[in-house]
Amino acid sequence: MNATPSLRAAIYARYSTDKQKDTSVEDQIRLCRRMCEQNGWQVTEVFTDHALSGKNALRPGYQRLIRAAECGQIDIIVAESQNRLSRDMADSATLLKRMSYFGVRLHTAAENELDDMKVGVSGLVSTMFLRDLAQKTRRGLEGRVARGKSAGGICYGYRVKREILPDGTLSTGDREIEPEESAVIQRIFQDYADGLSARTIAAALNSEGVPGPQSGKGTGVWNPSTISGNIKRGTGILNNELYIGRLVWNRLTYDTNPDTGKRLSRLNPPDDWKIEEVPQLRILDDQLWHAVKTRQGEVRQAMNPAGVLTERPRLERARRPTYLLSGLLRCACCGASYTLINKTRYGCAGARNKGAAVCTNRATIGREEVEDRVLSGLKQRLLAPDLLAQFAEEYRKAFNEAAAGACQERQKAEASLKKVDGKIAGILKAIEDGMYHASLKAKMTELEEEKARLKALIKESPEPPALRLHSSLSQRYREMVEDLARSLNAPEVKREAMAELRALISQVRMVPDADAPGGHQLELVGELAGIMALGGLESKKPPLFAEAGSETMVAGAGFEPATFRL
Repeated sequence: MNATPSLRAAIYARYSTDKQKDTSVEDQIRLCRRMCEQNGWQVTEVFTDHALSGKNALRPGYQRLIRAAECGQIDIIVAESQNRLSRDMADSATLLKRMSYFGVRLHTAAENELDDMKVGVSGLVSTMFLRDLAQKTRRGLEGRVARGKSAGGICYGYRVKREILPDGTLSTGDREIEPEESAVIQRIFQDYADGLSARTIAAALNSEGVPGPQSGKGTGVWNPSTISGNIKRGTGILNNELYIGRLVWNRLTYDTNPDTGKRLSRLNPPDDWKIEEVPQLRILDDQLWHAVKTRQGEVRQAMNPAGVLTERPRLERARRPTYLLSGLLRCACCGASYTLINKTRYGCAGARNKGAAVCTNRATIGREEVEDRVLSGLKQRLLAPDLLAQFAEEYRKAFNEAAAGACQERQKAEASLKKVDGKIAGILKAIEDGMYHASLKAKMTELEEEKARLKALIKESPEPPALRLHSSLSQRYREMVEDLARSLNAPEVKREAMAELRALISQVRMVPDADAPGGHQLELVGELAGIMALGGLESKKPPLFAEAGSETMVAGAGFEPATFRL
Protein backbone atom coordinates (compact mmCIF):
# COMPACT_ATOMS: atom_id res chain seq x y z
CA MET A 1 0.00 0.00 0.00
CA ASN A 2 1.51 3.31 -1.11
CA ALA A 3 2.07 5.95 1.56
CA THR A 4 0.26 9.27 1.14
CA PRO A 5 2.76 11.84 -0.20
CA SER A 6 3.44 14.72 2.15
CA LEU A 7 2.07 18.15 1.28
CA ARG A 8 4.45 20.68 -0.25
CA ALA A 9 4.52 23.68 2.03
CA ALA A 10 5.73 27.24 1.36
CA ILE A 11 6.57 29.45 4.32
CA TYR A 12 5.94 33.19 4.18
CA ALA A 13 7.46 35.64 6.67
CA ARG A 14 7.36 39.43 6.79
CA TYR A 15 8.12 42.32 9.10
CA SER A 16 7.07 45.91 8.74
CA THR A 17 8.78 49.10 9.85
CA ASP A 18 7.10 49.44 13.22
CA LYS A 19 10.14 48.97 15.43
CA GLN A 20 10.72 45.39 14.29
CA LYS A 21 14.07 43.92 13.36
CA ASP A 22 15.29 41.61 10.65
CA THR A 23 15.57 38.83 13.27
CA SER A 24 11.75 38.82 13.37
CA VAL A 25 11.75 37.03 10.01
CA GLU A 26 14.08 34.32 11.31
CA ASP A 27 11.83 33.79 14.33
CA GLN A 28 8.76 33.46 12.11
CA ILE A 29 10.46 30.95 9.82
CA ARG A 30 11.60 28.85 12.77
CA LEU A 31 8.04 28.76 14.17
CA CYS A 32 6.57 27.79 10.79
CA ARG A 33 9.14 25.00 10.22
CA ARG A 34 8.24 23.50 13.61
CA MET A 35 4.55 23.52 12.63
CA CYS A 36 5.34 21.85 9.30
CA GLU A 37 7.35 19.12 11.03
CA GLN A 38 4.51 18.45 13.47
CA ASN A 39 2.04 18.05 10.60
CA GLY A 40 4.38 16.13 8.31
CA TRP A 41 4.52 18.80 5.62
CA GLN A 42 7.56 19.16 3.38
CA VAL A 43 8.93 22.71 3.22
CA THR A 44 9.86 23.35 -0.42
CA GLU A 45 10.22 27.14 -0.52
CA VAL A 46 10.52 30.13 1.82
CA PHE A 47 9.34 33.61 0.78
CA THR A 48 10.15 36.75 2.75
CA ASP A 49 9.59 40.50 2.67
CA HIS A 50 11.62 42.89 4.80
CA ALA A 51 10.47 46.27 6.12
CA LEU A 52 7.28 46.26 4.04
CA SER A 53 3.78 47.00 5.28
CA GLY A 54 1.06 44.34 5.08
CA LYS A 55 -1.27 46.97 3.59
CA ASN A 56 0.63 46.79 0.32
CA ALA A 57 -0.09 43.67 -1.74
CA LEU A 58 2.69 44.47 -4.23
CA ARG A 59 5.43 42.98 -2.05
CA PRO A 60 8.06 41.07 -4.06
CA GLY A 61 8.13 37.97 -1.85
CA TYR A 62 4.33 37.92 -1.52
CA GLN A 63 3.87 38.11 -5.30
CA ARG A 64 6.37 35.27 -5.87
CA LEU A 65 4.42 33.18 -3.34
CA ILE A 66 1.16 33.71 -5.25
CA ARG A 67 2.80 32.86 -8.60
CA ALA A 68 4.25 29.64 -7.13
CA ALA A 69 0.78 28.66 -5.88
CA GLU A 70 -0.85 29.42 -9.24
CA CYS A 71 1.80 27.33 -11.04
CA GLY A 72 0.99 24.30 -8.85
CA GLN A 73 4.38 24.26 -7.10
CA ILE A 74 2.93 24.18 -3.55
CA ASP A 75 -0.05 22.67 -1.73
CA ILE A 76 -0.17 24.73 1.43
CA ILE A 77 0.95 28.19 2.59
CA VAL A 78 2.20 28.52 6.17
CA ALA A 79 2.62 31.81 8.06
CA GLU A 80 2.85 32.95 11.66
CA SER A 81 -0.51 34.76 11.45
CA GLN A 82 -2.93 36.08 8.87
CA ASN A 83 -1.75 39.67 9.27
CA ARG A 84 1.70 38.56 8.06
CA LEU A 85 0.06 37.67 4.75
CA SER A 86 -2.04 40.83 4.60
CA ARG A 87 -3.48 43.54 6.85
CA ASP A 88 -6.09 44.56 4.31
CA MET A 89 -9.57 42.97 4.48
CA ALA A 90 -10.11 42.99 0.74
CA ASP A 91 -6.67 41.55 -0.01
CA SER A 92 -7.12 38.80 2.58
CA ALA A 93 -10.49 37.78 1.13
CA THR A 94 -9.08 37.83 -2.41
CA LEU A 95 -6.10 35.70 -1.36
CA LEU A 96 -8.34 33.03 0.22
CA LYS A 97 -10.61 33.02 -2.83
CA ARG A 98 -7.74 32.64 -5.30
CA MET A 99 -5.91 30.00 -3.28
CA SER A 100 -9.15 27.98 -2.92
CA TYR A 101 -9.52 28.08 -6.69
CA PHE A 102 -5.98 26.69 -7.18
CA GLY A 103 -6.42 24.11 -4.43
CA VAL A 104 -3.90 25.65 -2.04
CA ARG A 105 -4.73 25.75 1.68
CA LEU A 106 -3.76 28.55 4.11
CA HIS A 107 -2.45 27.68 7.58
CA THR A 108 -1.18 29.95 10.35
CA ALA A 109 0.26 29.18 13.76
CA ALA A 110 -2.30 31.49 15.40
CA GLU A 111 -5.52 30.52 13.56
CA ASN A 112 -4.72 27.03 12.12
CA GLU A 113 -6.42 26.55 8.73
CA LEU A 114 -8.08 29.71 7.48
CA ASP A 115 -11.68 29.84 6.26
CA ASP A 116 -14.05 32.61 5.26
CA MET A 117 -15.11 33.41 8.84
CA LYS A 118 -11.57 33.52 10.22
CA VAL A 119 -10.36 35.67 7.33
CA GLY A 120 -13.29 38.06 7.74
CA VAL A 121 -12.87 38.46 11.50
CA SER A 122 -9.09 38.66 11.40
CA GLY A 123 -9.19 41.14 8.50
CA LEU A 124 -11.64 43.35 10.39
CA VAL A 125 -9.41 43.27 13.48
CA SER A 126 -6.33 44.17 11.41
CA THR A 127 -8.15 47.06 9.72
CA MET A 128 -9.33 48.42 13.07
CA PHE A 129 -5.82 48.01 14.48
CA LEU A 130 -4.26 50.00 11.63
CA ARG A 131 -6.87 52.75 11.89
CA ASP A 132 -6.43 53.00 15.66
CA LEU A 133 -2.64 53.00 15.27
CA ALA A 134 -2.83 55.79 12.68
CA GLN A 135 -4.99 57.93 14.97
CA LYS A 136 -2.68 57.44 17.96
CA THR A 137 0.39 58.15 15.84
CA ARG A 138 -1.20 61.31 14.48
CA ARG A 139 -2.16 62.47 17.97
CA GLY A 140 1.38 61.90 19.17
CA LEU A 141 2.90 63.76 16.24
CA GLU A 142 0.55 66.71 16.74
CA GLY A 143 1.64 66.88 20.37
CA ARG A 144 5.28 66.93 19.30
CA VAL A 145 4.63 69.78 16.88
CA ALA A 146 2.83 71.76 19.59
CA ARG A 147 6.04 71.53 21.66
CA GLY A 148 8.16 72.70 18.71
CA LYS A 149 9.68 69.27 18.15
CA SER A 150 10.22 67.37 14.92
CA ALA A 151 7.28 65.29 13.71
CA GLY A 152 9.38 63.37 11.22
CA GLY A 153 12.85 63.40 9.74
CA ILE A 154 15.46 66.11 10.09
CA CYS A 155 15.59 68.39 7.06
CA TYR A 156 18.72 69.93 5.54
CA GLY A 157 20.22 72.61 7.74
CA TYR A 158 19.57 70.88 11.06
CA ARG A 159 20.85 67.97 13.13
CA VAL A 160 19.48 65.83 15.93
CA LYS A 161 19.92 67.28 19.39
CA ARG A 162 20.18 64.75 22.22
CA GLU A 163 19.91 65.67 25.89
CA ILE A 164 19.77 63.51 29.01
CA LEU A 165 16.41 63.95 30.72
CA PRO A 166 15.94 63.90 34.53
CA ASP A 167 14.76 60.28 34.35
CA GLY A 168 18.00 59.26 32.62
CA THR A 169 16.50 58.78 29.13
CA LEU A 170 17.51 60.68 26.00
CA SER A 171 15.31 63.40 24.53
CA THR A 172 13.67 62.76 21.16
CA GLY A 173 12.36 65.09 18.47
CA ASP A 174 14.76 67.92 19.28
CA ARG A 175 16.97 69.50 16.64
CA GLU A 176 19.43 72.32 16.30
CA ILE A 177 20.99 74.32 13.46
CA GLU A 178 23.90 72.69 11.62
CA PRO A 179 26.32 75.62 10.96
CA GLU A 180 27.88 74.37 7.70
CA GLU A 181 24.54 73.45 6.12
CA SER A 182 23.04 76.70 7.41
CA ALA A 183 25.69 78.65 5.46
CA VAL A 184 24.80 76.70 2.29
CA ILE A 185 21.10 77.53 2.76
CA GLN A 186 21.87 81.23 3.13
CA ARG A 187 23.99 81.07 -0.02
CA ILE A 188 21.23 79.35 -2.00
CA PHE A 189 18.64 81.94 -1.00
CA GLN A 190 20.98 84.86 -1.74
CA ASP A 191 21.99 83.45 -5.13
CA TYR A 192 18.37 82.89 -6.11
CA ALA A 193 17.35 86.37 -4.95
CA ASP A 194 20.24 87.76 -7.03
CA GLY A 195 18.86 86.14 -10.18
CA LEU A 196 20.52 82.73 -10.44
CA SER A 197 18.32 79.79 -11.41
CA ALA A 198 17.95 76.62 -9.34
CA ARG A 199 19.77 74.73 -12.09
CA THR A 200 22.74 77.11 -12.01
CA ILE A 201 22.92 77.02 -8.20
CA ALA A 202 22.81 73.20 -8.14
CA ALA A 203 25.55 72.95 -10.78
CA ALA A 204 27.79 75.35 -8.82
CA LEU A 205 27.32 73.44 -5.55
CA ASN A 206 28.09 70.12 -7.26
CA SER A 207 31.18 71.52 -8.97
CA GLU A 208 32.47 72.74 -5.61
CA GLY A 209 31.79 69.38 -3.98
CA VAL A 210 29.27 70.74 -1.47
CA PRO A 211 27.34 67.74 -0.06
CA GLY A 212 23.61 67.85 -0.66
CA PRO A 213 20.72 66.45 1.42
CA GLN A 214 21.09 62.73 2.07
CA SER A 215 18.11 61.93 4.28
CA GLY A 216 15.16 60.02 2.84
CA LYS A 217 15.73 59.56 -0.88
CA GLY A 218 18.52 62.13 -0.99
CA THR A 219 21.68 61.11 -2.81
CA GLY A 220 23.97 63.85 -1.57
CA VAL A 221 24.02 65.38 -5.09
CA TRP A 222 22.25 68.67 -5.72
CA ASN A 223 19.35 68.69 -8.19
CA PRO A 224 17.34 71.73 -9.32
CA SER A 225 14.18 70.16 -7.86
CA THR A 226 15.93 69.82 -4.47
CA ILE A 227 16.26 73.60 -4.45
CA SER A 228 13.06 74.79 -6.16
CA GLY A 229 10.67 72.03 -5.01
CA ASN A 230 6.93 72.74 -5.11
CA ILE A 231 5.89 76.10 -3.70
CA LYS A 232 2.28 75.06 -2.99
CA ARG A 233 3.32 71.92 -1.13
CA GLY A 234 6.13 73.65 0.72
CA THR A 235 8.78 71.26 -0.57
CA GLY A 236 12.31 72.18 -1.65
CA ILE A 237 14.96 74.33 0.01
CA LEU A 238 13.41 77.61 -1.17
CA ASN A 239 9.97 76.80 0.31
CA ASN A 240 10.90 75.43 3.73
CA GLU A 241 9.36 77.83 6.26
CA LEU A 242 11.36 76.25 9.06
CA TYR A 243 14.27 78.40 7.84
CA ILE A 244 12.37 81.49 9.07
CA GLY A 245 11.38 79.85 12.36
CA ARG A 246 7.91 78.55 11.36
CA LEU A 247 7.14 74.85 11.82
CA VAL A 248 4.31 73.84 9.47
CA TRP A 249 2.72 70.41 9.94
CA ASN A 250 -0.22 68.62 8.32
CA ARG A 251 0.26 70.45 5.03
CA LEU A 252 0.00 67.10 3.22
CA THR A 253 -1.99 63.90 3.67
CA TYR A 254 -0.45 60.63 2.50
CA ASP A 255 -2.37 57.63 1.22
CA THR A 256 -1.66 54.48 -0.77
CA ASN A 257 -3.05 53.94 -4.26
CA PRO A 258 -4.87 50.58 -4.08
CA ASP A 259 -4.04 49.76 -7.69
CA THR A 260 -0.33 50.62 -7.79
CA GLY A 261 0.57 50.41 -4.10
CA LYS A 262 2.41 53.73 -4.38
CA ARG A 263 2.22 56.23 -1.55
CA LEU A 264 0.80 59.52 -2.79
CA SER A 265 0.33 62.90 -1.13
CA ARG A 266 -2.57 65.34 -1.24
CA LEU A 267 -2.49 69.02 -0.24
CA ASN A 268 -4.68 69.78 2.78
CA PRO A 269 -6.70 73.01 3.09
CA PRO A 270 -4.64 75.76 4.80
CA ASP A 271 -7.12 75.80 7.72
CA ASP A 272 -5.98 72.26 8.63
CA TRP A 273 -2.29 73.20 8.81
CA LYS A 274 -0.66 73.31 12.23
CA ILE A 275 1.84 76.16 12.56
CA GLU A 276 4.18 76.73 15.48
CA GLU A 277 6.78 79.48 15.89
CA VAL A 278 10.26 78.08 16.61
CA PRO A 279 12.56 81.15 16.59
CA GLN A 280 15.52 79.13 17.87
CA LEU A 281 15.58 77.31 14.50
CA ARG A 282 15.55 80.44 12.31
CA ILE A 283 18.34 80.54 9.70
CA LEU A 284 17.18 83.35 7.37
CA ASP A 285 16.00 86.91 7.95
CA ASP A 286 12.61 88.03 6.67
CA GLN A 287 14.09 90.37 4.06
CA LEU A 288 15.92 87.60 2.20
CA TRP A 289 12.96 85.23 2.50
CA HIS A 290 10.55 87.79 1.00
CA ALA A 291 13.04 88.64 -1.77
CA VAL A 292 13.03 84.98 -2.83
CA LYS A 293 9.22 84.77 -2.63
CA THR A 294 8.95 87.87 -4.79
CA ARG A 295 11.25 86.43 -7.43
CA GLN A 296 9.40 83.11 -7.41
CA GLY A 297 6.21 85.04 -8.12
CA GLU A 298 7.88 86.85 -11.00
CA VAL A 299 9.10 83.57 -12.48
CA ARG A 300 5.62 82.02 -12.23
CA GLN A 301 4.12 85.08 -13.86
CA ALA A 302 6.65 84.85 -16.68
CA MET A 303 5.81 81.17 -17.17
CA ASN A 304 2.09 81.93 -17.40
CA PRO A 305 1.70 85.65 -18.14
CA ALA A 306 -2.04 85.43 -18.83
CA GLY A 307 -2.71 83.85 -15.44
CA VAL A 308 -4.85 81.10 -16.99
CA LEU A 309 -5.14 78.37 -14.39
CA THR A 310 -5.95 75.69 -16.93
CA GLU A 311 -2.85 76.39 -18.99
CA ARG A 312 0.24 74.42 -18.07
CA PRO A 313 3.03 76.89 -17.16
CA ARG A 314 5.88 76.87 -19.63
CA LEU A 315 9.34 77.04 -18.14
CA GLU A 316 10.89 78.47 -21.30
CA ARG A 317 8.86 81.63 -20.81
CA ALA A 318 10.78 82.34 -17.61
CA ARG A 319 14.16 82.43 -19.29
CA ARG A 320 16.35 85.36 -18.30
CA PRO A 321 16.87 88.16 -20.80
CA THR A 322 20.00 87.70 -22.87
CA TYR A 323 20.64 91.36 -23.62
CA LEU A 324 20.25 94.60 -21.70
CA LEU A 325 16.93 95.58 -23.31
CA SER A 326 15.57 92.14 -24.22
CA GLY A 327 11.81 92.00 -23.73
CA LEU A 328 11.47 95.76 -23.17
CA LEU A 329 11.23 96.87 -26.80
CA ARG A 330 7.68 97.39 -28.13
CA CYS A 331 6.41 98.40 -31.55
CA ALA A 332 4.63 101.76 -31.35
CA CYS A 333 2.40 100.75 -34.27
CA CYS A 334 0.89 97.48 -33.02
CA GLY A 335 2.27 96.97 -29.50
CA ALA A 336 4.02 93.71 -30.36
CA SER A 337 7.52 92.92 -29.11
CA TYR A 338 10.63 93.89 -30.98
CA THR A 339 12.65 90.68 -31.22
CA LEU A 340 15.94 89.72 -32.84
CA ILE A 341 15.28 88.80 -36.46
CA ASN A 342 18.92 87.76 -36.81
CA LYS A 343 22.00 87.89 -34.59
CA THR A 344 22.29 91.68 -34.59
CA ARG A 345 19.02 93.43 -35.54
CA TYR A 346 15.64 93.95 -33.89
CA GLY A 347 12.34 94.02 -35.77
CA CYS A 348 8.60 93.96 -35.04
CA ALA A 349 7.45 90.41 -34.29
CA GLY A 350 3.85 91.30 -35.17
CA ALA A 351 4.75 92.36 -38.69
CA ARG A 352 6.98 89.33 -39.26
CA ASN A 353 4.69 86.67 -37.78
CA LYS A 354 1.17 87.99 -38.46
CA GLY A 355 1.59 89.93 -41.67
CA ALA A 356 0.69 93.40 -42.97
CA ALA A 357 -2.96 93.01 -41.92
CA VAL A 358 -1.78 93.36 -38.29
CA CYS A 359 1.30 95.61 -38.66
CA THR A 360 3.07 97.23 -41.59
CA ASN A 361 6.19 98.20 -39.65
CA ARG A 362 9.05 96.38 -41.39
CA ALA A 363 11.82 98.69 -40.09
CA THR A 364 14.77 97.09 -38.31
CA ILE A 365 17.50 98.46 -36.05
CA GLY A 366 20.79 97.14 -34.70
CA ARG A 367 20.80 95.83 -31.12
CA GLU A 368 23.96 97.71 -30.14
CA GLU A 369 22.60 100.94 -31.61
CA VAL A 370 19.46 100.74 -29.47
CA GLU A 371 21.48 100.11 -26.32
CA ASP A 372 23.95 102.88 -27.13
CA ARG A 373 21.23 105.45 -27.76
CA VAL A 374 19.39 104.63 -24.55
CA LEU A 375 22.57 104.68 -22.46
CA SER A 376 23.89 107.81 -24.18
CA GLY A 377 20.70 109.65 -23.32
CA LEU A 378 20.92 108.33 -19.79
CA LYS A 379 24.52 109.55 -19.44
CA GLN A 380 23.64 112.99 -20.74
CA ARG A 381 20.88 113.44 -18.19
CA LEU A 382 22.83 111.99 -15.26
CA LEU A 383 25.73 114.39 -15.91
CA ALA A 384 23.49 117.47 -15.70
CA PRO A 385 24.65 120.01 -13.02
CA ASP A 386 21.44 119.59 -11.00
CA LEU A 387 22.00 115.85 -10.64
CA LEU A 388 25.64 116.32 -9.65
CA ALA A 389 24.52 118.68 -6.88
CA GLN A 390 21.85 116.22 -5.76
CA PHE A 391 24.38 113.38 -5.70
CA ALA A 392 26.62 115.40 -3.37
CA GLU A 393 23.65 116.33 -1.15
CA GLU A 394 22.47 112.70 -0.82
CA TYR A 395 26.01 111.63 0.03
CA ARG A 396 26.16 114.32 2.73
CA LYS A 397 22.84 113.18 4.23
CA ALA A 398 23.91 109.54 4.34
CA PHE A 399 27.22 110.48 5.96
CA ASN A 400 25.56 112.64 8.60
CA GLU A 401 22.99 109.95 9.47
CA ALA A 402 25.73 107.37 10.02
CA ALA A 403 27.81 109.84 12.02
CA ALA A 404 24.83 110.84 14.18
CA GLY A 405 24.36 107.28 15.36
CA ALA A 406 28.00 106.91 16.39
CA CYS A 407 27.97 110.34 18.06
CA GLN A 408 24.87 109.48 20.10
CA GLU A 409 26.48 106.32 21.49
CA ARG A 410 29.61 108.27 22.43
CA GLN A 411 27.60 110.96 24.21
CA LYS A 412 25.71 108.36 26.25
CA ALA A 413 28.99 106.74 27.29
CA GLU A 414 30.50 110.09 28.28
CA ALA A 415 27.45 110.96 30.42
CA SER A 416 27.57 107.56 32.14
CA LEU A 417 31.33 107.95 32.77
CA LYS A 418 30.70 111.30 34.44
CA LYS A 419 28.17 109.70 36.81
CA VAL A 420 30.55 106.86 37.65
CA ASP A 421 33.36 109.32 38.44
CA GLY A 422 30.98 111.16 40.78
CA LYS A 423 30.10 107.94 42.62
CA ILE A 424 33.77 107.02 43.02
CA ALA A 425 34.57 110.47 44.37
CA GLY A 426 31.72 110.11 46.89
CA ILE A 427 33.06 106.80 48.17
CA LEU A 428 36.57 108.24 48.54
CA LYS A 429 35.15 111.20 50.47
CA ALA A 430 33.28 108.83 52.80
CA ILE A 431 36.47 106.87 53.48
CA GLU A 432 38.35 110.10 54.26
CA ASP A 433 35.62 111.04 56.76
CA GLY A 434 36.09 107.72 58.58
CA MET A 435 32.91 106.08 57.26
CA TYR A 436 34.66 103.00 55.79
CA HIS A 437 32.62 99.80 55.50
CA ALA A 438 33.54 96.45 53.97
CA SER A 439 30.75 96.79 51.41
CA LEU A 440 32.40 99.95 50.05
CA LYS A 441 35.29 97.89 48.71
CA ALA A 442 33.01 95.71 46.61
CA LYS A 443 31.13 98.77 45.36
CA MET A 444 34.41 100.52 44.47
CA THR A 445 35.56 97.46 42.47
CA GLU A 446 32.27 97.41 40.57
CA LEU A 447 32.50 101.11 39.72
CA GLU A 448 36.12 100.83 38.58
CA GLU A 449 35.17 98.00 36.20
CA GLU A 450 32.30 100.06 34.80
CA LYS A 451 34.63 103.05 34.39
CA ALA A 452 37.13 100.94 32.44
CA ARG A 453 34.36 99.62 30.19
CA LEU A 454 33.04 103.10 29.41
CA LYS A 455 36.51 104.45 28.65
CA ALA A 456 37.10 101.58 26.21
CA LEU A 457 33.77 102.29 24.54
CA ILE A 458 34.60 105.98 24.15
CA LYS A 459 38.00 105.10 22.75
CA GLU A 460 36.40 102.83 20.14
CA SER A 461 33.90 105.57 19.20
CA PRO A 462 36.01 108.64 18.42
CA GLU A 463 34.48 111.96 17.54
CA PRO A 464 33.11 111.81 13.95
CA PRO A 465 35.10 114.04 11.60
CA ALA A 466 33.50 116.99 9.92
CA LEU A 467 32.20 116.14 6.45
CA ARG A 468 34.47 117.42 3.71
CA LEU A 469 33.57 116.44 0.16
CA HIS A 470 36.76 115.51 -1.65
CA SER A 471 37.44 117.53 -4.76
CA SER A 472 37.61 114.36 -6.84
CA LEU A 473 34.17 113.11 -5.77
CA SER A 474 32.34 114.78 -8.65
CA GLN A 475 35.00 113.58 -11.07
CA ARG A 476 34.59 110.01 -9.79
CA TYR A 477 30.85 110.29 -10.31
CA ARG A 478 31.45 111.51 -13.88
CA GLU A 479 33.78 108.59 -14.61
CA MET A 480 31.25 106.07 -13.38
CA VAL A 481 28.49 107.55 -15.51
CA GLU A 482 30.73 107.94 -18.58
CA ASP A 483 31.59 104.25 -18.33
CA LEU A 484 27.95 103.28 -17.85
CA ALA A 485 27.68 100.87 -20.79
CA ARG A 486 30.76 98.90 -19.72
CA SER A 487 29.62 98.87 -16.10
CA LEU A 488 26.14 97.56 -16.90
CA ASN A 489 27.52 94.78 -19.08
CA ALA A 490 30.35 93.69 -16.76
CA PRO A 491 29.91 89.94 -16.04
CA GLU A 492 30.17 90.37 -12.28
CA VAL A 493 27.28 92.88 -12.09
CA LYS A 494 25.38 92.30 -15.34
CA ARG A 495 22.66 90.19 -13.72
CA GLU A 496 21.95 92.74 -10.97
CA ALA A 497 22.30 95.69 -13.37
CA MET A 498 19.74 94.24 -15.80
CA ALA A 499 17.29 93.60 -12.98
CA GLU A 500 17.64 97.15 -11.63
CA LEU A 501 17.34 98.71 -15.08
CA ARG A 502 14.17 96.74 -15.77
CA ALA A 503 12.71 97.96 -12.49
CA LEU A 504 13.13 101.53 -13.80
CA ILE A 505 12.20 101.07 -17.48
CA SER A 506 8.79 99.53 -18.17
CA GLN A 507 9.29 99.61 -21.95
CA VAL A 508 11.11 101.23 -24.86
CA ARG A 509 8.66 102.15 -27.63
CA MET A 510 10.08 101.84 -31.10
CA VAL A 511 8.58 104.52 -33.39
CA PRO A 512 9.52 103.94 -37.07
CA ASP A 513 10.88 107.16 -38.60
CA ALA A 514 12.85 107.10 -41.84
CA ASP A 515 14.57 110.40 -40.98
CA ALA A 516 15.78 109.31 -37.52
CA PRO A 517 19.05 107.42 -36.85
CA GLY A 518 18.53 103.73 -37.40
CA GLY A 519 15.07 104.51 -38.82
CA HIS A 520 13.54 104.83 -35.33
CA GLN A 521 12.61 107.28 -32.62
CA LEU A 522 12.96 105.78 -29.12
CA GLU A 523 10.55 106.53 -26.26
CA LEU A 524 11.42 105.45 -22.73
CA VAL A 525 8.55 104.82 -20.30
CA GLY A 526 8.93 104.12 -16.59
CA GLU A 527 10.38 105.43 -13.33
CA LEU A 528 13.71 106.12 -15.00
CA ALA A 529 11.99 108.96 -16.87
CA GLY A 530 11.26 110.71 -13.58
CA ILE A 531 14.86 110.29 -12.40
CA MET A 532 16.30 111.64 -15.63
CA ALA A 533 13.89 114.57 -15.55
CA LEU A 534 15.80 115.91 -12.53
CA GLY A 535 18.59 116.93 -14.85
CA GLY A 536 16.63 118.48 -17.66
CA LEU A 537 13.79 120.81 -18.57
CA GLU A 538 10.20 120.08 -17.69
CA SER A 539 9.07 116.94 -19.45
CA LYS A 540 6.61 117.12 -22.30
CA LYS A 541 4.62 113.95 -22.90
CA PRO A 542 3.73 113.15 -26.47
CA PRO A 543 -0.10 113.19 -26.41
CA LEU A 544 -0.35 109.79 -28.13
CA PHE A 545 1.63 108.00 -25.42
CA ALA A 546 0.72 110.04 -22.32
CA GLU A 547 -0.04 107.77 -19.38
CA ALA A 548 -1.23 108.68 -15.89
CA GLY A 549 1.43 108.29 -13.24
CA SER A 550 4.43 107.94 -15.59
CA GLU A 551 6.91 110.18 -17.33
CA THR A 552 7.65 109.64 -21.00
CA MET A 553 10.80 110.85 -22.69
CA VAL A 554 11.86 110.66 -26.29
CA ALA A 555 15.34 109.62 -27.41
CA GLY A 556 15.77 110.92 -30.94
CA ALA A 557 18.46 112.33 -33.16
CA GLY A 558 20.74 114.64 -31.21
CA PHE A 559 18.67 114.34 -27.98
CA GLU A 560 17.46 117.97 -28.15
CA PRO A 561 16.46 119.13 -24.64
CA ALA A 562 13.86 121.49 -26.07
CA THR A 563 11.68 118.56 -27.10
CA PHE A 564 12.65 116.57 -23.99
CA ARG A 565 14.55 114.10 -26.10
CA LEU A 566 17.44 112.24 -24.52
